[in-house]
Amino acid sequence: MIPEIGHFAIIIAMVIAIVQAILPLAGAARQNTRWMGVAKPAAVTQFIFMCIAFICLAYSFATNDFTVKYVAGHSNTYLPMAFKLSAVWGGHEGSLLLWALTLSGWTCAVALRSQQLPQLMLARVLGVLGLVAVGFYSFLIYTSNPFERLLPQFPVDGADLNPLLQDFGLIVHPPMLYMGYVGFSVVFAFAVAGLLGGRLDSAWARWARPWTVASWCFLTVGIALGSWWAYYELGWGGWWFWDPVENASFMPWLSGTALIHSLAVTDKRGVFKSWTVLLAIMTFSLSLLGTFLVRSGVLTSVHAFASDPERGFFILVFLFMVIGGSLLLFAIRAPRLQTNSQYSGVSREVLLLANNIMLVLATVIVLMGTLFPIFFDVLGLEKISIGAPYFNAMFAPVVVGLLFLMGIGPLLNWKRHKVERLIRPFIIAFVSSVIIAMIALNLLGMSLSLWVCLAVIVAVWVVWLTLLDFYRKMNTASQGLWAGFNRLSRSYKGMIVAHMGIVITVIGVTIVATQDVEKDVRMRAGDHAVVGKYEFRFRGVQEIPGPNFTAQRGQVDVYVDESLVAQLTPEKRRYWVQRNTMTEAAIDAGFSRDLYVALGEPLGDGSWAVRIYYKPFIRWVWGGGVIMALGGVLAMSDRRYRLKVTSRLKMQRGLIDSNGLNTGTQA
Repeated sequence: MIPEIGHFAIIIAMVIAIVQAILPLAGAARQNTRWMGVAKPAAVTQFIFMCIAFICLAYSFATNDFTVKYVAGHSNTYLPMAFKLSAVWGGHEGSLLLWALTLSGWTCAVALRSQQLPQLMLARVLGVLGLVAVGFYSFLIYTSNPFERLLPQFPVDGADLNPLLQDFGLIVHPPMLYMGYVGFSVVFAFAVAGLLGGRLDSAWARWARPWTVASWCFLTVGIALGSWWAYYELGWGGWWFWDPVENASFMPWLSGTALIHSLAVTDKRGVFKSWTVLLAIMTFSLSLLGTFLVRSGVLTSVHAFASDPERGFFILVFLFMVIGGSLLLFAIRAPRLQTNSQYSGVSREVLLLANNIMLVLATVIVLMGTLFPIFFDVLGLEKISIGAPYFNAMFAPVVVGLLFLMGIGPLLNWKRHKVERLIRPFIIAFVSSVIIAMIALNLLGMSLSLWVCLAVIVAVWVVWLTLLDFYRKMNTASQGLWAGFNRLSRSYKGMIVAHMGIVITVIGVTIVATQDVEKDVRMRAGDHAVVGKYEFRFRGVQEIPGPNFTAQRGQVDVYVDESLVAQLTPEKRRYWVQRNTMTEAAIDAGFSRDLYVALGEPLGDGSWAVRIYYKPFIRWVWGGGVIMALGGVLAMSDRRYRLKVTSRLKMQRGLIDSNGLNTGTQA
């Protein structure tokens, strides 16, 4: 009975989404406040029914209801309860239900947190989100029903969850990633609503900015968690493989980063409206493209959920409808996006435009590397494989260019800046960056390869110029530096923190990619291996029981100058149901390095294959991601983004009435 309740809840949510899509948009066109008033309660009710559906599926997992096909395929009576609950999104149908729940959650948040948003704009935003929801609910109901029954014949026990997913990473990574993915639907809805209303002014940008930054923060943390999960779970010692599904989350992050900067310019100066709208459409479209790649069967990946051409065709049609419809609307409304604002060739607007071009270029590089092998395969041509060498060679110069612009941008004034005022600080910053970078690399004892030197130099360049700009802005207050610090806006402080996070990640990526050490050795109890200053002593292997597996656990002691610094216990697990063997690496984590040991296969006579890694500054890769997200959270808390203030000011200026309807005065 519980699964039927869940299925019925999805159907009701879809009916409500249809109402939410039609009535508010029609009401906005006819300026009918009653029809527009349907949007809020519809959004909240839709979310309630999706919560009911999700709880029903979770209950089916918790109670081992193997009459449900999805539960039987992704759970088992031996599976620990924590993984039973996370198995709800461990397969295609459940992950899509999580996607739909997240979409309804974002829609409900917009409805509840936008009380002071003009009713006309809110109705259009919620109406567009309703249209998107109808597409995903249709996908759930017609091709990916998670409540499908196995009756009258059903298995006594389940097939078990993929052992690769029986990990803490499954609990936290997909929900966080989906919060970012799906959150960009809100920005897309704001863009379409703005096009429908023919108004894309500074107030519109200010309404959209906090939702964009929130989605970007979630996606940043989600990508970092995915990288960390792959690093410790797969046993390969890698943190990024340029896997097509990894790229699917990275592309909307890149375009979303460009969108944040473009919204800032539209908010401050009322320019780049076309850029902003196109980037909003592009970012959400790339999120949908990621959904297509994961669920269509067009690629093979450890991350892929499904291999079903019918599902892939459904998403592909939906993707074309979203992209085609929004671009058609943009083409119709484009003449209204003209602006009279002026700016010179040297200004913050120009630097941010160059920044956007670089980020879009980076997105295109990743997109080409991801899709070209698929196109060759579909066209029946020779199979090609595009891997890390392509991405590293093409992506690295773009990153260097972005860091260079990142250092310059905050120093420039809006509208116009005198070039001569930049020469002296740039020369000082460049010379200082080279000196500091060389000293740091020598102190760390690292080999001075071209990319390491270049990456560290531009990273120091960004830090130096950022601190210079930070000091100048604080020093403008006559009361002193602390008073100047308090006067700085939270959005500016958040930008500084996020930029520092990017610098930290780039340093970590560059150093670990060029300076890590990998050693494969054959070891018996009592043997040792030396990697750098660390001596790894193998103590042997013992068998231990697990909740649904048996494991062979090795013990490796690590010494530096006969002083014990770590005890590592890598495992080789054999799961009972699927009879899969999984590698569980052992890691001693540190601020400036990781020691990583993975147990391979037994080689006879008591010997084992053991893989040892020394990973310098690997934690900086993920730590930088967390700092970026914290910067975004700080920027979101800026009081200028409180919608109540914005709407009140617009009402005072006579631009909207109490219902949020246009009074006829154009901003």
